Amino acid sequence: MDFTNIAKSAKQAALEIADISTELKNKALTAIADALETHKDEIFNANKKDLEEAKHLVELGELSQATFNRLKLDDNKMRDMISGIRDIVKLEDPVNKTLFTRELDKDLILYKISCPIGVLGIIFEARPDVIAQISSLAIKSANAVILKGGKESINTNKTILSIINSTLDKIEGFPKNVLNQVFTREDVAEMLKCDKYINLIIPRGGNKLVKFIKENTKIPVLGHADGICHIFADKSADIEMAKKVIIDAKTQYPSACNSVETLLIHEEFQNKTELLNALETAGIKLISTPESWAFEYGDKILAYKTVKDIDEAIEHINTYGSGHTDSILTSNIENAEKFMNKVDSAGVYHNASTRFADGYRYGFGAEVGISTNKTHARGPVGLEGLTIYKYKLKGKGHIVADYVSGEKKFTHIDM
Repeated sequence: MDFTNIAKSAKQAALEIADISTELKNKALTAIADALETHKDEIFNANKKDLEEAKHLVELGELSQATFNRLKLDDNKMRDMISGIRDIVKLEDPVNKTLFTRELDKDLILYKISCPIGVLGIIFEARPDVIAQISSLAIKSANAVILKGGKESINTNKTILSIINSTLDKIEGFPKNVLNQVFTREDVAEMLKCDKYINLIIPRGGNKLVKFIKENTKIPVLGHADGICHIFADKSADIEMAKKVIIDAKTQYPSACNSVETLLIHEEFQNKTELLNALETAGIKLISTPESWAFEYGDKILAYKTVKDIDEAIEHINTYGSGHTDSILTSNIENAEKFMNKVDSAGVYHNASTRFADGYRYGFGAEVGISTNKTHARGPVGLEGLTIYKYKLKGKGHIVADYVSGEKKFTHIDM
């Protein structure tokens, strides 16, 4: 089937799934979680094949080590992936929620109601757990998706979606073609042109991928290009807390987009030497004069800089950061509030690791990605970010002419 027909089918599926019950959606999600649990070994074997092939690409310099790291699907990721689906079942249905009700006049009532976006085009690199996350979020939010993963994870992606779609085929009343997968660069090119059927593109990958997508489509794009996250150790920061938080933010998963890349240290922080020594002992390579302050290392490498005060720290972050996630370590509540109000990022933290920027950790069940956009959705994008709204107006033969003539007047009362 060519891409246009896939997109047409997805559009039809989006119209059908928009009207199915919460019970049917939850039944489908529970069945998917059970099926993935049952077929874990099959998925691990497919992932092992991808890892073996990807290892050669790393040796040839065609694939980065950071991408290779994201490709591996281990027991922890599998557990979180399945747990995330079960968590989505427990979440409130984001569709058909009344966001406000307003009386325009007697018996003329306006409702703002949440509804699905429609068809989502998802383009991602590595991260095979993305397939299950996005499929589950799409089902609960009543959207259809077209997924395009990287060639480095093709076996894992095919296996996971095959298990999911085989499960959905057995669910009576569940629409066909809600979840679709394509595989070639030509498909990506067609997807980016397909504004007639696709409502939103969500890229999950590096700067190069996101930049290419934004420059080559008229379809709205939701996502982030870079994960240049900062931690500012204020002069009142607790040294033991600082060690623990920064080490976690850099070493827990260095290739993640929410890993810290730059450490800013107040010039009056008394324990700077002790802190830097602790970071080096933890296996972190420190750089004080980087080629660029706007660089995402994706490794156990951390740029650091001494700043004179909180204002310089905020200015640095707003100049070089990517609007992703930034944290302040301080015991000064006033400074914490100032930092969180003035740093222009999707996530601003106080005394916490930047690694918390994640839909699963936020209790969203999962995420389709993290957005640094300032329209529609920002930060980890879960169910709410996959809905938009429509206005429903209920009257009793009301006409505009009566209000233009002055015969009737609007009441505009919120209910």
